[in-house]
Amino acid sequence: MTDTKLNTTVAPLAAIPPGEGRVFHIAGERIAVFHARTGQVFATQADCPHKAGPLADGILGGTTLVCPLHSWKFDLTTGEAQGTDCRLKTYPAEVDANGLVTLLLR
Repeated sequence: MTDTKLNTTVAPLAAIPPGEGRVFHIAGERIAVFHARTGQVFATQADCPHKAGPLADGILGGTTLVCPLHSWKFDLTTGEAQGTDCRLKTYPAEVDANGLVTLLLR
C-alpha cells in the first residue's frame, strides 16, 4: 500500500479573518481552517466529535479552540481535547510565499 500525500491550496489567508475559522470542502472532506491572531494556521475536521458542533464557529484563543455547542476545548496543535480521550483529526497547514493556505492531506 502506498502512503499518498497531497499538498492542496485552500484559500488566501486573507479569506479567514484573524481569530476565526472557515470550513472548506477538500477531497471529499469538510475541513475547518483556523487563522490564529499570531498568524499561525491550523486545520482540523470540521465537526466536533462530541456532538457534531460546527468547530469553525468556535472561539479561538492562541492554539485552543472551544466548541460552540458544549464548550469542549481542543488543542489545535495536537487535536487533543482537554479532560477527555476524544481528539480531532488534524492536517498540517501552512501559508506559502504567496499568502495562500496549503494543507498536506494524507
